[in-house]
Amino acid sequence: MGAPRHETAPARRPTRGPRSEGAAAEPTRPFKSFGGAARARRSGGRRAKRDVAGGRSYTFVASRPAVSVILPTYNEREALAQLYPRLAPIVAALGGEVTVVDDASPDGTAELARGLSGPPVPQVLERHGERGLASAVLAGIARTSGAVVVVMDADGSHPPEDVPALVAAVTSGGSEFALGSRWVAGGTAPGLTPLRRLVSWGARLLARPLSDVRDPMSGFFAVRRSVLDRAPLAPVGYKIALEVLVKCRPSPHLEVPITFRPRLAGHSKLGGRESANYLRHLARLYLWRLAAARRASSTR
Repeated sequence: MGAPRHETAPARRPTRGPRSEGAAAEPTRPFKSFGGAARARRSGGRRAKRDVAGGRSYTFVASRPAVSVILPTYNEREALAQLYPRLAPIVAALGGEVTVVDDASPDGTAELARGLSGPPVPQVLERHGERGLASAVLAGIARTSGAVVVVMDADGSHPPEDVPALVAAVTSGGSEFALGSRWVAGGTAPGLTPLRRLVSWGARLLARPLSDVRDPMSGFFAVRRSVLDRAPLAPVGYKIALEVLVKCRPSPHLEVPITFRPRLAGHSKLGGRESANYLRHLARLYLWRLAAARRASSTR
């Protein structure tokens, strides 16, 4: 199997991305279902129902958003309050939905999220007994149905104004995966301290054999939902983009320059535990790559 094709977006990026195809919702009629509702959403929301007495068939259609934006949160109440008024109109213009996945934040992030206005009004998934950015993202993906999934931080470091460019790359630009990158031409990172720049450089160096992207540490990306079905995802820690790149092998993939900004409020969650989780995650991904190479050679 050849290596995934990688492209880099030009330094000059659009301030507004094109409206995603299918952004306008179809006229809908509600349906009530228990066993197959989630499956219906994944297939575009269509389910057939048979009227046995009259011998007629009806199709009930549930609207499917074009884009699902996932915001994992933990103690981000103040930042989310500032971010959402900027993000909501952008997502609404794309025909999308927003899901906040909160790990039972003691600062009341989930309560604030439930009170946010739209459109779109965010869905809120509050988890108890489980924590972690990567698992929160996976939980959000499972709860949503948009054909394009966007993952971004809720602290304001990922500018919501760059969401349309990422979505456009995978809807009309021909890419399967678009990564918001700080380290391609046009990208900057004023939100990183000198120490974090050094840590980021070392982390990128360790991941270089796994992917050809210049910013594998980025957590800001858009991906076609169909790509995520190619392999089981089980990331450790917080680098789910790297997990998708290695296991699902999206091709082509594109890096879109972004400005990584200082967080709007609160404190970074990056510490010794997350650094250790990143090393564990890398080890798993190297083992995955080795096992995949062995499987490929055994089938020749």
